[in-house]
Amino acid sequence: MIWMSNHLFVPSGILFQTFSEKCSLESRNGIIQARWVVDTIENWQSDSRLTPALLLEAQRLAVNQIYRCAGHFRNGPVRLAGAEHGPPEHEAVPLPVDEMCAYVQAHWDSNAVHLASYLMWRINWIHPFFGGNGRTSRAISYLVLCARLGFVIPGTKTIPDFIVEERQPYYSALREADEAWRGGEVNVSAMEALLSSLLAKQLVSIHHQATGKDETS
Repeated sequence: MIWMSNHLFVPSGILFQTFSEKCSLESRNGIIQARWVVDTIENWQSDSRLTPALLLEAQRLAVNQIYRCAGHFRNGPVRLAGAEHGPPEHEAVPLPVDEMCAYVQAHWDSNAVHLASYLMWRINWIHPFFGGNGRTSRAISYLVLCARLGFVIPGTKTIPDFIVEERQPYYSALREADEAWRGGEVNVSAMEALLSSLLAKQLVSIHHQATGKDETS
């Protein structure tokens, strides 16, 4: 199973001219989005909430000047290549997004890794955008993880960086959560195990930097 949209963008939906330009824009947008995540965490207040507007902004920053869908929920169907799960029809997208935000608020006192894991899976499950779903899920998941802890987690490489470097465990965890949901259960234990291990890896990297150790040792 490959967790990626298998829809085709209509020509008018594409803003880049070449693959090289697309890669350059993605790199630039990744930096901008990461800075926005940090700023949002640092300005998070006791009455701050995860909202659809935050989700839309994270996606807009990810695909700005790449796709015309930046900052908008999809207005048509998508399907995931090789996946049993079919995302909801576009007309239904706002409702599960609202429910997802409400779940986070209702479970805010749960552990931070659970909330981050739930969002990592649920955003991918809803697939609310024509483009940038993965980048948005990783950004929002990490934002809520840090906001719930009350600080920006240190580390040169972050959990989203580690996921991009090795995607298969991420795909497997998404698949397991999907299977549980088909049985009527919210169970993101596989994603929790993955994010916990990557959080440890991120923190260990700080120790290596502090002690001058080679991270591969």
